[in-house]
Amino acid sequence: MRVRPAVACLLSLALAACAVEPSDGDPAVNDDVDLTSLTARQRTLAFEGVVYVEPGSSNDAIVEAARKQARSAFGALLHQEVAVQTRELQNVDAKSFKKRNVTVVEPGAADGAPMIEVKYTYRDNAVVPVKMATKTALNIALLSAGAEDKTAEIVAACTKNDKEAREDAEAGLLWYNFDPSRATCKKALEAEARQIEQDTSALADPKTQVARSRVDRVYLPSTAQLASAANATDATYPEYDRLFAGPSQPGVLTISIVNGRLAHERVEARKDSGYYEWLAALDVIFTEHPDFALTKIEPHEEITYAYAENKKYDGLSFADFIQWTVYGRGWPKGMPASSRDNIAKTIADKLDNHWVTFEKKTKVQIGNKAPQDLTIRIETFFGVDDDTAPHRRALKHGDVVVYNGHSYIGEGPLDPANYTKDSFSKGYQMFWFDSCVSYNYYEKDFFLLKEGGSKNLDLITNGLEAPEWMSGEAEGKFIAKLIGGTNPSYGALLQLAKATDALRVVDGEIDNKWSAAKTPIKFVR
Repeated sequence: MRVRPAVACLLSLALAACAVEPSDGDPAVNDDVDLTSLTARQRTLAFEGVVYVEPGSSNDAIVEAARKQARSAFGALLHQEVAVQTRELQNVDAKSFKKRNVTVVEPGAADGAPMIEVKYTYRDNAVVPVKMATKTALNIALLSAGAEDKTAEIVAACTKNDKEAREDAEAGLLWYNFDPSRATCKKALEAEARQIEQDTSALADPKTQVARSRVDRVYLPSTAQLASAANATDATYPEYDRLFAGPSQPGVLTISIVNGRLAHERVEARKDSGYYEWLAALDVIFTEHPDFALTKIEPHEEITYAYAENKKYDGLSFADFIQWTVYGRGWPKGMPASSRDNIAKTIADKLDNHWVTFEKKTKVQIGNKAPQDLTIRIETFFGVDDDTAPHRRALKHGDVVVYNGHSYIGEGPLDPANYTKDSFSKGYQMFWFDSCVSYNYYEKDFFLLKEGGSKNLDLITNGLEAPEWMSGEAEGKFIAKLIGGTNPSYGALLQLAKATDALRVVDGEIDNKWSAAKTPIKFVR
């Protein structure tokens, strides 16, 4: 069990009647700072590839061949801390094709077989670390046609060659772990290039002939060109007036927090680190906002008492479960140490795969309108794996949706293909997909699915693999501040979650309209 040491409680929120202005703690703004992200900058990206296809191949067939090759840039770029916007780099445009009829010649042969050489340019948006904000080129490599029969060799030379890399390769995911920057991989690239050059030098007519070794090559060296792209230069804000009015249900702000299992092998809830991170997030929120009250558990479970070693313990509360799990303290009075794991497991099993709802009541005045009742509701769920049902509920009913769990390389329960425009609420929503490389898997498609696109959706994603440890605490700080009444900028919110920042970016926020000057917001008792 991982236990976080006790820390000083943050100041509790005082919902006094006062005008709300942007927080003094917002990061400074200047013309060179993009407050959409603390650690990343958006760049345009382009690289060239080449595929060989049979004569008469359709453009659709060529696109598929080029997509397969371009996808291998995912790992090559990821290992240089660059994340591309389009999922698995499928943004191949047939308009970029440059075709040439060639004859493919075997070593020592005079004649050969006809093929079509197709060069293409892949273009996309990408996010890079701030330190690379002005970098213009990166050396990368792609996996070419010859990689099909060389999986074991590529894994050994161009990945960590650990159990996960080998299993991924067996599952057809070699492109995810492909790292041509490794010294052993560079040697393989250089050896292959020398052979190709040697075979090319022996061709009778290099203008019309291509060596078989070039067509069947395993690695294709390339250069990724980077250029400037649109970034936010002023502080940007959530649509606080729309949030606090109740985007999908008047007078209710619903925050859906969905936590997945993080252990790669299924274990009981108590032993899954995702359970710890779930409770750690709620701990931070409830420390800042102690007036949240548990209203229901679905399906219903009785959690006010539990048995351990044949003894009944009454008067239990959700706050107790947080103390046991996050801090390793707060056990029932008189309980022997031998009973602690038993009672903690009993409660964790009751909460596993259940919706747990908390609410707090307040009043909010938006602009010149009269104060209105506001219920801030947290609907939260631990234990989701590959089931879409918890996500469907969250995306349909949550105004703010936070997911902490595995990305399943974009093909799991949050795969945009699982959803339609009817899967979301009609109002303004904010999604934070706090999982690995979520920028590539979800950033583009969810804007297309959400009615109104960026006018009704702000999306927070990670460009790189996101750390599990402290993810709950980071999310808790973000949410607690979001509903805290000071209406901080996105830059300030990201700063609170910086401990787990993996090229984290906010998109969809540039066209947000709210400003404290035009529409002041204040909470009243």
